[in-house]
Amino acid sequence: MFNWFQRLLPHKGDFFGMFEAHAGTLVAGAAAMQKLVDGGTPHMEHIAEIEEREHEADDITRKVLTEVRRTFLTPFDRGAITSLIGAMDDAIDEMHSAAVGIDLYDLRVFPPEMKEMAAMISDAAKLTSEAAHLLRDIGHNGARIHVITGKIVGLEGAADDVHAAGLKKAFVEYSDKPMQFIIAREIYKHLERITDAFEDVANEIDGIVVDHA
Repeated sequence: MFNWFQRLLPHKGDFFGMFEAHAGTLVAGAAAMQKLVDGGTPHMEHIAEIEEREHEADDITRKVLTEVRRTFLTPFDRGAITSLIGAMDDAIDEMHSAAVGIDLYDLRVFPPEMKEMAAMISDAAKLTSEAAHLLRDIGHNGARIHVITGKIVGLEGAADDVHAAGLKKAFVEYSDKPMQFIIAREIYKHLERITDAFEDVANEIDGIVVDHA
């Protein structure tokens, strides 16, 4: 009976393709975020781009979760698959939250520290995409993946330093404008959460490499 039921289940889902596709939304969303805080280009277009990529990422995440339930043989543990796609989705969700905040407060000018954090986010997204492609052959690519995840974790640490410096600068600059400081703190918080999410992605990928390399 179990063998008959097993034959009804697909033996392999394209999880690698879905990871790569989701990573593509991260790269595109992060690029739009960087353009948004750089200024000088259409403001609402970049916000709309981030929102569109977030919707695409949600669709991919739902497909991954469906395939995990339907697929009998997965490339690695089901828990690792769902944890990784969940961490990746958190990253694009945090980008969307940042874009919503920027739209809400109608920010058009951003300090250098925010621009620097956005550049780090873009770098982290590109590294994540590279790592996602390398997951197809963990045994051969394990060492390279570990280097990449180390770089992502390093970016998160550097972003923490930039975040602290920017917040301190905003506190001094807006000492007589408390609302402006609150807004700046809110956007910095969102940007920091994006880098935190990418660190989580790196840790999930590292865990997969340790278990399967």
